[in-house]
Amino acid sequence: MSTFSGLSTALSSLIAQRQALEVAGQNVANANTVGYTRQRAELGAVAGAGTPAIFSTPAVASGGVQVNNVARLGDAFLDARLRTTTSSAASLQEIADAAAELEKTLGEPSATGLSAQLDTLWSAWNDLAATPDKDAARAVVLEATTAVVERIATLRSEAATQWGGSRDKLTALVDQVNASAASVADLNEQIRTITASGGTANELMDARDALVTQLSGLVGATVQTRADGQVDVLVGGTPLVSGATARSLTVAGSSRFDDATAAGGAQAVHVEWAHRPGVAAGVDGGRVAGLLTVLAPAESGGLYARAAASYDQLATDLAAQVNAIHTTGRTPDGAAGGPLFTFEAGMPPALGLRVAVTDPADLATAGAAEGPLGGSVAAQIAALADADDSPSAAWSTIVVDLGVRTASAGARADVAEAARASAESRRIAQTSVDTDEETVNMLAFQRAYEGAARVLTAVDEMLDTLINRTGVVGR
Repeated sequence: MSTFSGLSTALSSLIAQRQALEVAGQNVANANTVGYTRQRAELGAVAGAGTPAIFSTPAVASGGVQVNNVARLGDAFLDARLRTTTSSAASLQEIADAAAELEKTLGEPSATGLSAQLDTLWSAWNDLAATPDKDAARAVVLEATTAVVERIATLRSEAATQWGGSRDKLTALVDQVNASAASVADLNEQIRTITASGGTANELMDARDALVTQLSGLVGATVQTRADGQVDVLVGGTPLVSGATARSLTVAGSSRFDDATAAGGAQAVHVEWAHRPGVAAGVDGGRVAGLLTVLAPAESGGLYARAAASYDQLATDLAAQVNAIHTTGRTPDGAAGGPLFTFEAGMPPALGLRVAVTDPADLATAGAAEGPLGGSVAAQIAALADADDSPSAAWSTIVVDLGVRTASAGARADVAEAARASAESRRIAQTSVDTDEETVNMLAFQRAYEGAARVLTAVDEMLDTLINRTGVVGR
């Protein structure tokens, strides 16, 4: 190694140690930055110059040191696990939230719930059976009957309202997916340009990873990494983002509750590709998948559709059982009893249920063989409260079934969230900045920088002696 090459070697060390020190400083500066992935300057020795002839060799084969790369200290496997668990947790949490919100609308147990109103109805019929000549008792029966009908209609309307709110949320989430996908595509292009020119785009990669994780929580997106640093984001196996190109999703299906939840699912709500109308996107994870599950028809497990179907069945059973008894009785004036309930044509049973009797005197309480003041028919209607297949028993089954499904959905969501939190903790442990470690690294780089500066000083003194003092000894 020539004397002047020693200067070059020392200079390369000064530059490399300074760059490494700057990277450590960047880490410390972002110690509390959410989503930041710590970096390391990878140093490598510079090969010595080639020999000028086959039999000649340099005294020392050394070319100094250089920064080969500034690496992100992330873990692709931990990133993939986080995306997978985020997708599952987000989907299950959306289902659990919807079930819990629907359960609140039941209002059970409470003094204003349908169960209490049915009990009031049966009690009113029981009182009427004891005092069929009392106009007040007959008015109470009609009032209690009207309250039950209105409550059933309210329950079904609330299910439809929540369905509409969930569909609006689905549309908003799909718009968010499209915006995030476009941002990922833009970042892909910037990263490709920077890395192709020899620069580092680690901070842009951090931003892109955050968006990809967000997409996983929205639509269960998966990732494929390209050799040039770009990533492809897949939804249902189809690229949502391909390099610098982003595609869009759109919500399709009816916006009317009864049409979208009808048997057969012809107008069921679904997500499809905007550039390929009619082709379902196959979303199988994230919040969008959870919303699609609760918005589905009853035969597909749709939460709201199943609830509405149970309300319709309850209204049908209530009308059938009470009418079957009421039509066998007679009113105080001896007229045959007619149906107590009817249904309005063209409407779902729970919404179309109506009280056909408007005059208390038209309530049939006496049996065919009894006098005008008989109460056997009213007693039979009151006895429905204790029947195994009574409307009260059916309603209790509906409440218990929804409660069990809500508890199950909540438990599954809690387990999935625990798995997601564990995956996130492991990723943070891998990518977060340890200020103690960075302090040690900075100290090491500082000492190396000082050593290189000392070498530079020593070589400078040698050159000064050779150039300025050689041949002047003894003068």
